[in-house]
Amino acid sequence: MLYRENGQFKQSYHADLQIFPVLQDRVAIQLLLVLAFVAVPFVASDYAFRAILIPFLILSLAAMGLNILVGYCGQISLGTGAFMAIGAYAAYNLQVRIDGMPLLVALIGGGLCATVFGVLFGIPSLRIRGLYLAVATLAAQFFTDWFTNRVPWVTNNSSSGSVSVRELSLFGMAVETPAQKYLLCLSIVVVFGLLCKNLVRGAIGRQWMAIRDMDVAAAVIGIRPVYAKLSAFAVSSFVVGVAGALWGFVHLGSWEPAAFSIDRSFQLLFMVIIGGLGSISGAFFGAAFIVLLPLLLNYVPHWLGLPLSTATASHLEHMIFGALIVFFLIVEPHGLARLWLTAREKLRLWPFPH
Repeated sequence: MLYRENGQFKQSYHADLQIFPVLQDRVAIQLLLVLAFVAVPFVASDYAFRAILIPFLILSLAAMGLNILVGYCGQISLGTGAFMAIGAYAAYNLQVRIDGMPLLVALIGGGLCATVFGVLFGIPSLRIRGLYLAVATLAAQFFTDWFTNRVPWVTNNSSSGSVSVRELSLFGMAVETPAQKYLLCLSIVVVFGLLCKNLVRGAIGRQWMAIRDMDVAAAVIGIRPVYAKLSAFAVSSFVVGVAGALWGFVHLGSWEPAAFSIDRSFQLLFMVIIGGLGSISGAFFGAAFIVLLPLLLNYVPHWLGLPLSTATASHLEHMIFGALIVFFLIVEPHGLARLWLTAREKLRLWPFPH
């Protein structure tokens, strides 16, 4: 009843090309941002920040970057964890080796290093595709695991292989409390989300989608596959690299190469598939599914009074988690974002049939 577009006339191209052309959508997003920036820092507990909100935001950012490559350009990647590791270790080395390095510059520098790394491993996409490209990106994961474990310079000659970041500060203000770290991650995710949304709506985004749908036809109509594919790898790696730097600096504080193992790559790929390929909002849906579901599966038996050992609960969590992934892929292969779009369309037409 409230979701109606009557009387919302578009009188210019600028109004017609808005990210949220429907008034109700704009109001909902503004209220959500006000809630996230103003209300949540005063309401949420330290545990909620550390265990739920900060991981959710950072993984959403990483899934957003991967979705640009896999969902919009159609290039399969199994090396996302490697790009996160490059971003984290590059940002760490920038801070360690350059005195007075600002936090934001270090994060962006980590993203730029991940961009170079991603473009180098994206070059095989010019010749191969599908499963063969997935294997090529998997090589990036194995190479990064070896590089971070065997080259002492990467970890600043740490004997244990783990690294730790110094106290975080932004514009001269210390970033110490979980709420401050949450606001930092939220601000970066909002900025990158806006940039990525505008990218995929522009000319470069249309080129990526043309390559995804049929690269031969795209080349025939004048789209350069070399530029389109490598630009997708570059943008995706940059976003994932910044997410990796945030994961190390803000969420972990100290980490070792195992923090960016192949399990992280598969986790992010599952987020993109479950959330919705070719959808910026799908990255948030997928991250929420991956982050919240294990917590619910751990707490529900306790709420119901079921005595379960830690080992049994862990095994059940993996079984139920895998079954739900298969269920969602069968029921809605286009992800949770498509379910939301379908519900939204029904709301726009309710009570009339759709």
